[in-house]
Amino acid sequence: MTETTQQTPLTSRRCGYVALVGRPNVGKSTLLNHLLGQKISITSRKPQTTRHRIHGILTDNNCQMVFVDTPGVHQERDKAINRAMNKAALSTMSDVDVVVFLVDRLQWTDEDELVLENLKQLSVPIILAINKVDKVIDKNKLLPHMQTLASYLSWSELIPISAKNGHNQHLLLDAIRSRLPESDFYFDEEQVTDRSEKFIASELIREKLMRQLGDEVPYKVAVEIEQYQEEPNLVRIDALIWV
Repeated sequence: MTETTQQTPLTSRRCGYVALVGRPNVGKSTLLNHLLGQKISITSRKPQTTRHRIHGILTDNNCQMVFVDTPGVHQERDKAINRAMNKAALSTMSDVDVVVFLVDRLQWTDEDELVLENLKQLSVPIILAINKVDKVIDKNKLLPHMQTLASYLSWSELIPISAKNGHNQHLLLDAIRSRLPESDFYFDEEQVTDRSEKFIASELIREKLMRQLGDEVPYKVAVEIEQYQEEPNLVRIDALIWV
């Protein structure tokens, strides 16, 4: 009698890093927060609100997607902070399994072109997500624009979405999921971010400053948490604001 041995895959799970890239104010942080169902990355109408690479972790059954929210790629590279943020954003692209490139509706700018030139050097799957399509008044203009964008690169997928209201985000997740490698999870299934609660608190305070004070607040404003204490009915936070 002949015995046959059936090999079982080491894991049926998929896991990997997904970079959200694009120019400032295109909706990367809004998309990340919506996908996770909670706020971990701050948003405002000011460009360059996101300064740090923030990992958002979405675990769905047998798949774990580790999103990397990057600073917006900025064309004005004369300032040191812009150069540093550009370097952080662009270096992320080479360290991930999938890239999601967000663009804004019918717009295409020099900053989008800068991102595109860097994407052409990558060998990982690249998904183009056209954001804010819910704000396009003349929908007849959308298809020709998508056809133009399709000619720029051999995209793995091209998906019109709305980061704010969730339109087509299930299609985006399906496209990402199918392109992640088989792997055990990197993080605990209950974990949503790699950042501490103190860091999230400092970012939320910085968000309120940028939203409430507008142009009066310089981009270099920083928040330092001096004390973070959890009490039965509240969290007591002492923060120092540097301007």
